[in-house]
Amino acid sequence: MDAPRYERIGRQYARTRREDPFIRERIEQALGDARSVVNVGAGAGSYEPLDRHVVAIEPSDTMAKQRPRGLAPAIRASAGHLPLRDASVDAAMTVLSLHHWDEERERGVRELRRVASGRVVVVTYDPRVSGEMWLMKDYFPEVAELDRRIFPSPERIIAWLGGNAEVSPLPISRDTPDWQLGSFWAHPERVLDEDARNGTSGFARAEPDVVARVVAAVRRDLDDGTWDARYGHLRELREYDVGLRLIVAG
Repeated sequence: MDAPRYERIGRQYARTRREDPFIRERIEQALGDARSVVNVGAGAGSYEPLDRHVVAIEPSDTMAKQRPRGLAPAIRASAGHLPLRDASVDAAMTVLSLHHWDEERERGVRELRRVASGRVVVVTYDPRVSGEMWLMKDYFPEVAELDRRIFPSPERIIAWLGGNAEVSPLPISRDTPDWQLGSFWAHPERVLDEDARNGTSGFARAEPDVVARVVAAVRRDLDDGTWDARYGHLRELREYDVGLRLIVAG
């Protein structure tokens, strides 16, 4: 779990990565009646339950400093070595953090299962679906390739959880306040917005020359109408499945 990475790329999260009400509702439902929850990769606190006892785990000072007052302070620890006893909380959750756990991905998922007596809730991307979005497919193949390496498939995550879990899609609304990379599906202009780009790990992890190439290509295709000729129909949709997945193990 790479704290230094988020010291570099997490500075805009509290502003550009605000909670999506639909995603929050689905997470709350998935947690069921759990009264105590460990949130691993808790970051700035998005999607963290407000009506339950929460143990927040976050290795990055930059991310933890953005947690609003009223949320539990974050314990500095990594996903692969959770400072909790077996079955010490009712549920465990992680939201769009697992792909940053690097060599601890498998161990971290198994740690979620170890410390939770009940449900484990994981929000992640299926890279086979996200890689087909116009941005990755036509302009940014480097991030599609990266995602295939760092996002475990839902099937693999389920195996790490013990082989018994349900997977369901989380379509992203066109007006979501959570500007994760998938939200760009109907907003190509966000590619031109440095703050929006820097709020996504895909852009923030890319080499500067790659980012410059992608920005220039999207700007050109917006200016001459090429993007709208190919993908303008997306602007009419209210939501779209770009591969965001909710995995729930009982």
